Amino acid sequence: MRTATITRKTAETDISVTVNLDGTGVYDNRTGVGFFDHMLDQLSRHALIDLTITATGDLHIDDHHTVEDVGIALGQALTKALGDKRGIRRYGHFVLAMDDSQIATALDLSARPFLVWNVDFPTQKIGTFDTELVREFFQALSTHGGITLHIDKVHGINSHHIAEAAFKSVARALRMAVEPDPRMGDVLPSTKGAL
Repeated sequence: MRTATITRKTAETDISVTVNLDGTGVYDNRTGVGFFDHMLDQLSRHALIDLTITATGDLHIDDHHTVEDVGIALGQALTKALGDKRGIRRYGHFVLAMDDSQIATALDLSARPFLVWNVDFPTQKIGTFDTELVREFFQALSTHGGITLHIDKVHGINSHHIAEAAFKSVARALRMAVEPDPRMGDVLPSTKGAL
């Protein structure tokens, strides 16, 4: 089983993330940020990655540190669970429609982090959640997961739908990328000899 647990403790947050890349999308995410938990649940379910996240953060300030640090820890957990990446598909892409919103994601588990973010929100908040934190999460995930990650909004007018479509689109692309490729066997999906 390709599993990993990462703990991250700072003066701002105390986080534990456990992933199982060969799961069925079972989740238990408790960060103290309701909308973010909902998005993490979507990520787990649609990537078919079992995900357990507990986080205690300085929410009396705002949600920023908690959201960013969860992205950091999740990226590290994915990297650890993937190991040397032999036999995986490596690349993933998915265009996802959700009501008024359509998000296109392409990613490469390249160990070369890079985020291309072409997503804007019509509002600054979804309930009490700052919409700018969606980008912060994916930036942290990309950087600490070693993921080249492109996320493009094709269209959308509802901030909740845009954010949820982004998480679901990334989830489906990630599901594709981490899956074992039966034609690859135990071969590394690179001519470099390392990823």
